Amino acid sequence: MSDGILIESARENISKRGQEMVEQGLTTGVGGNLSQRGGDSMIAISPSGIPYDRITPAMVPVVDLDGDHVAGEEEPSTETPMHTRIYRNRPQVDAIVHTHSPYATALSSLGEPIPPSHYLVSFIGDEIPVAGYATPGSEELGQKAADTLGESYNACLLQNHGVISVAENVENAIETALMVEFCARTHYLASTLGDPVMVPDESIRDLQSGLDEYRSIKQQD
Repeated sequence: MSDGILIESARENISKRGQEMVEQGLTTGVGGNLSQRGGDSMIAISPSGIPYDRITPAMVPVVDLDGDHVAGEEEPSTETPMHTRIYRNRPQVDAIVHTHSPYATALSSLGEPIPPSHYLVSFIGDEIPVAGYATPGSEELGQKAADTLGESYNACLLQNHGVISVAENVENAIETALMVEFCARTHYLASTLGDPVMVPDESIRDLQSGLDEYRSIKQQD
């Protein structure tokens, strides 16, 4: 499939999936953003300041890996530097979702990772790490997010800001963001009742191996 077809497919997908984030309670209004690779060097990313239910494929901006705007009627998301930095750091990632889900955003203000108080943390890693605060839309934020995700985490909190999740497609990136919000809510509720007991490290590793196998099979279907 040519890069031209891939980027047009990515633009269409972005135009459809943004509203899903709102419907799932992952963000409100025009908050958050999402992107998808279209070939090796082009990225379709949600436009800045446009309600998700009004976005058409032609409105979806296309940027290159340096963040330069190369196509689309509207301006790219102000968080384009964070997306492009992560794509450059993680070549295997093909989709990124940034959300402002309430429990995860609230816990992000503590500046502490969410520990494995629920086994679904294994969707993300051995914990849900947190990237230190940086101004939204800045290159610094992109660098901190990319460094925190590293080579293995599928999501992280952005301190005083929200969540960033990565995957091989937008559908799975949204699913991972939902897992982050569920784990954040569960950990918050458990912490108000007492001291949560953590899932053992060995169990988290086993669960991660099973999830890796599941994702591999799902991707082939």
